[in-house]
This record gives sequence, structure tokens and C-alpha cells, in this order.
Amino acid sequence: MLGIAAAVLFFIAFLVNAADIATNDVFSSTNIMLLGLVALALHIAGIGNGRRVGRR
Repeated sequence: MLGIAAAVLFFIAFLVNAADIATNDVFSSTNIMLLGLVALALHIAGIGNGRRVGRR
């Protein structure tokens, strides 16, 4: 699930950057991209995948 969230955040960052949309410092394309990287890192670490391997 976090992998999908990362892809969405990367796409939003791309749109903000490609369209030259003027945003404030909080919602700049770099900050959105960094949030996507955090979500991707959590996904690769196995957090938020929704599957419980080995547990019943």
C-alpha cells in the first residue's frame, strides 16, 4: 500500500514541477518527492504491506 502511495506522491511532484505550479514551501515538488521516498523506504522495509507473514 505504501508503494502505491509513493507512486502517487512522485506523480504529484512531477506534475507540480512540470507545470511550474507556484506553491508555498511546504508543498514544493521537492518536499512531495521526499515524502514519496519516505513511503517507498517504509514499503521496502516491510511496513504497511498488509500481509502478516508467519503470524496467524
